[in-house]
Amino acid sequence: MASQDLDIDVGKAMKLGMRRLASGVCILSTKCAEGTPFAMTVSSVTSVSDTPPSLLVCVNNTTSTGEVLRKGVPFCINVLSYNQELISRYCASSGSKNMRFSDSRWKHVSSNGVPYLEGAQAVFFCEQDKTILYNTHDIVIGRIQEVLVEAGPVSSLIYLDGSYQQP
Repeated sequence: MASQDLDIDVGKAMKLGMRRLASGVCILSTKCAEGTPFAMTVSSVTSVSDTPPSLLVCVNNTTSTGEVLRKGVPFCINVLSYNQELISRYCASSGSKNMRFSDSRWKHVSSNGVPYLEGAQAVFFCEQDKTILYNTHDIVIGRIQEVLVEAGPVSSLIYLDGSYQQP
């Protein structure tokens, strides 16, 4: 197995290595106590358990969404389909905050009051169970309260080697 120069900084090598790990693209959505919606693109989402149904998401704790989450608010994980790349780009860029909720597929009425994306491959409605601070990120564990799954074939948006891809 060929490898890169071993003199490279471990952090840089980790980032280079992680570019080879395909991940599904998701948007975490929530709202603050005053009702303002927040959304950010996340790729670090994984299941924790099915008893109780739970997942975790890693969120940079310097983001405005991270600040809102630290108050224990409910949230949704929207698993994006390949035709939702543009909304992912809006939610990934701090310069596009005013565009994040411009997509007409956002629904602002859900079981937990959090906005979610209609037409997402799946939507997980979560109550926060635990938050763990780890350096620059919060590991947020959500207890899943409800799940919506899109009918039809799987067509998830993938992120691999620094770019969006389709399965």
